[in-house]
Amino acid sequence: MTRAPPLLLALALSTGCAGRQAPAPSGVRTWTATLYQDHPLVGRIWDVAGGRFVDESALRAAVVPARFVLLGERHDQPDHHRLQAELVRAKTDAGQHPALAFEMLDVTQQPAVDAALREHPEDVAGLAKAVDWDHGGWPAFSLYQPVFSAGLQAHLPIIAANLPRAQVRELVMKGPEALPADLRARLELDAPVPEAEAKAVREELDRSHCGQLPARMLEPMALAQRARDAMMADRLLETVPADGAVLITGNGHVREDRAVPAHLERRAKDVTVLSVALLEVSPEALTPQDYAALACASSLPYDYVWFTPALPEDDPCKELRQRNAKPKE
Repeated sequence: MTRAPPLLLALALSTGCAGRQAPAPSGVRTWTATLYQDHPLVGRIWDVAGGRFVDESALRAAVVPARFVLLGERHDQPDHHRLQAELVRAKTDAGQHPALAFEMLDVTQQPAVDAALREHPEDVAGLAKAVDWDHGGWPAFSLYQPVFSAGLQAHLPIIAANLPRAQVRELVMKGPEALPADLRARLELDAPVPEAEAKAVREELDRSHCGQLPARMLEPMALAQRARDAMMADRLLETVPADGAVLITGNGHVREDRAVPAHLERRAKDVTVLSVALLEVSPEALTPQDYAALACASSLPYDYVWFTPALPEDDPCKELRQRNAKPKE
C-alpha cells in the first residue's frame, strides 16, 4: 500500500517548520455540535506524517489521487457527515467517479440498493426506504443524507460494504467456521494475528464496554471486529471502478495500524490509501498528539485528522454498570 504522492501535497502546503501553528482554519463554519466550539483545534486539519496543520485545500488535494479514501466519523455527529460530503465532492469535482461505500449497509442490501438506483438514480429518500434504514440500528438517515446526496448527484455507485449482523453474531458464537469456507479464506480470518495487535484490540474492546464485558467474550468480539474490517476491505478491492472508492465508516475502522487500511495493505500493496479521521475535540486534549493516547496508540493512526466540536453525550458506561450490578442481599 502506498500513500498519496508527497509532491502533490507539497504544492498545497504552506512552507515553514513542522512546529508552526498555521494555517488557521479555512473560512468560517457554522457547526451543529455545540460543545467546545472555542477549542483551539476546532476546524483545524492535522497532517500526521508531516507533523503540521494544513488547510482544507491541502486535504482536498490529498484526497484526489488516492485510490481508496477512508473517511471516519462519530456515527451520530452531523458535522462529520457534512465534512465527509465535502471530501466526496473533492473527488467528483476533479472529474472522478469513485464508488461510495458504507459500513452502514451490509452486503445483503446490495440488490435493494442497485434496484433503487436503477429506478430513481437521484432519489435519496427512496434509497433510504429501499434499504429500510429506519430499522437498521444506525442513527437517523437525515444525518447521512449529505453524504448520500453527494454520491447520488454525481451518479456514483453505492456499495454495501459490511458483513450482515446475523453473520457477525454467528462469528461471535461459533468462530471463523460460521462463515463459508471461501469467504473465510478470502478474509484471511484463519491467519494468525500479531500478539501486540491482538492485545491492543482486546484492551480497546474492554474499555469500550466499560470493563463490563466477560473476559471470555473479548477474543470472539475481536474476531468479529477483524472480520468486519476485512469485509469492508474486500468490498473495496472487489467491487470498485477504475476511480477507486470512498468508504464511510467509524473512526475505528480507518486506523492504519490494524483496521481496513491494514487489510488493504496485506492484499494490495500497490494501491494508494488515504485515511481521514474526524475527531471531536476534548477540553483535556489541546494538541493533536494528545489524541493518540485517546486512540490508545503511541501516535495518531491516520493520515489526517480533522477536528470538530463535540456533541453532548451521556455516560456510556452508566447503563452497563447498572445492568451488571449484583442485587444487594
